[in-house]
Amino acid sequence: MKVTWETRKICGLPDDFPVSCTAVRIPTSRAHSESIVVETELPVDLDAARAALAEAPGVKLVDDTSKDQYPMPISATGQYDVEVGRVRKSLVFENGLEFFVSGDQLLRGAALNAVLVAEAMDKNGSLKEKVEA
Repeated sequence: MKVTWETRKICGLPDDFPVSCTAVRIPTSRAHSESIVVETELPVDLDAARAALAEAPGVKLVDDTSKDQYPMPISATGQYDVEVGRVRKSLVFENGLEFFVSGDQLLRGAALNAVLVAEAMDKNGSLKEKVEA
C-alpha cells in the first residue's frame, strides 16, 4: 500500500484515485523493481511509447527479450538512469500499457526525484508566485 499512497501523493492525485500495485521483497543489493500497468483514455501506440521512453531523461530503455535484455535489479545497480522494458499493450485494459522498471534506490530515489521535479517546475515557471488580478 505504501507504493499506492506514495504514487497518489507524488502525482497529486485524490485519495480515491484508483491505483493498484503489489510490492514484493526480494534480496537485492540496492535496486527496486516494479511492474506498472497504466490505463489510458486513448489507445497506445507501442512504437511511440518506446520512443518516448527511450528519449525520456533518467530512463534507459532495455527492451529486447529476444536477446534476454530487460530491466533487472543487478544491471540497474550503480546507474542513475532507471531501466524500463517489457513494454506491451495492457492485458487488462483496452487502452493501456504495461512495463517493468528497475532502478538503483540510492542513486535514483525519492530525494533525487524531488529535486528533479522541483528543478523542472522552476524551469517551466510552476514555482513562480501567482499574482491575483
